[in-house]
Amino acid sequence: MDEASVTFHVKPMEEEHAQQICSWQYDPPYNIYSWLPWEQMKALEVEFGDVQLRKDQYAVILGENDEICGFAQFFPLVGVTRIGLGMHPERCGHGQGVEFVSAIVREAIRRNPSNEIDLEVLTWNTRAIRVYEKVGFITQDTYERQTPTGLQPFYCMVYTGAR
Repeated sequence: MDEASVTFHVKPMEEEHAQQICSWQYDPPYNIYSWLPWEQMKALEVEFGDVQLRKDQYAVILGENDEICGFAQFFPLVGVTRIGLGMHPERCGHGQGVEFVSAIVREAIRRNPSNEIDLEVLTWNTRAIRVYEKVGFITQDTYERQTPTGLQPFYCMVYTGAR
C-alpha cells in the first residue's frame, strides 16, 4: 500500500483503544516501544492508563474503516508541543509513515497553532528518522534518556515544515 492511498484521521483515545494498543508486540529492537499489559497500566494509572492524561494528551490515529493504525501523545511544554507516537506494528515499514506523521503534526498545529512542535527518537531508529525528515523535522539536539533497557541516546527533532 503506498502513502497516497492512505488517509489517516485523529480521534480522542477511548479506553478500548488503549487496551488494544497495549496488546501490540513489536519485533526487536523495536520491542522497546511495547507497553505494559493494559490491566497493569490502568492499575498504576500511567500514561494512557490514567483517565485524565488519556483525555488531555492522547489520541488514536484511524485509517480505512476506522481501524486503529496508531496513537499520538501531545505533551504540552511551555511554547512547545512534544509529540510521541506509535504506529501499529503490522503497518510499520510499509510506506505509510509520512502520511501518518503528517496527520499527527496537523493535529498538533490544530491544538496549539503557535507552539513549536518537536519529538524525541532513539538515534538508532533510522526508519523513523527518515520519515520525520521527509515530514519536515530536523535534528536539533542529542542527549541520553532513561529507557526500559537503560540510558540510550536520543535526538530531539523540531518540525520546520510549512504551517
